[in-house]
Amino acid sequence: MPQLPATPYPAEVRARLDADAKEVVARYPSSRSALLPLLHLVQSEEGYVSRTGVAFCAETLDLTTAEVTAVATFYSMYRRRAGGDYQVGVCTNTLCAVMGGDAIFDTLKEHLGVGNNETTDDGKVTLEHIECNAACDFAPVVMVNWEFFDNQTPESATQLVDDLIAGRTVEPTRGAPLCSYKETARILAGFPDGRPGAVEATGGAGPASLVGLKLAKGEALPQARVVSPRGERPHGAQPHDPSPSEHLSSHDAPQQTSASDPEHPAGPAAEEGE
Repeated sequence: MPQLPATPYPAEVRARLDADAKEVVARYPSSRSALLPLLHLVQSEEGYVSRTGVAFCAETLDLTTAEVTAVATFYSMYRRRAGGDYQVGVCTNTLCAVMGGDAIFDTLKEHLGVGNNETTDDGKVTLEHIECNAACDFAPVVMVNWEFFDNQTPESATQLVDDLIAGRTVEPTRGAPLCSYKETARILAGFPDGRPGAVEATGGAGPASLVGLKLAKGEALPQARVVSPRGERPHGAQPHDPSPSEHLSSHDAPQQTSASDPEHPAGPAAEEGE
């Protein structure tokens, strides 16, 4: 059966969104380029991209609702139905799965009593499996509202969701302090994070993520930054407990050359075009 037209936003909400949307659209030479941040904007209002949000984006950018819907359904960061305050994503792609991601996901499903893309009865947590969190060197990884919680176990992930439900403060392994899903969506729409210290706390890749890049550039690495294969230490090296700032991966460190191809060691990478 044909659907009725989407219910419009209340007048005060529409006025606020119009002002915000005008600011977003002004950043781009072509208005349709603003679609992705506008979808985050309407998601920050309702917690998902509703039919009302789709209609708002289409009207604002002079697009059809079909064009907006095609984009909103393509990207997994846009919800199509209401969810919890915290989107808990467990990576179940190859490396995370091997390192325990599947066990974490199964444990959380049983502990929370929900399935994939389902929300707890109290509206606090939506659980989903994610194909890749792009943090393989810290596997298994869980993300909460797109902030990283690295080197997780079923036990630590269970404690994490219990803390979220109880309203206790949780701190990501790296990156900005945690905020609600709607607040995160507004930040992703391109609006400033006004929380004291939040911007300063935002970090990039951890040291383990950058080891390969440094090796490729021929840069020397401090010994403390390199993790020896499990159960071994370099000859003469003293035991070392990495500081929190080093945040070493649980994986073995990359070697200077591939053990499977000792005749072709990897040298420094040339700049593009050389």
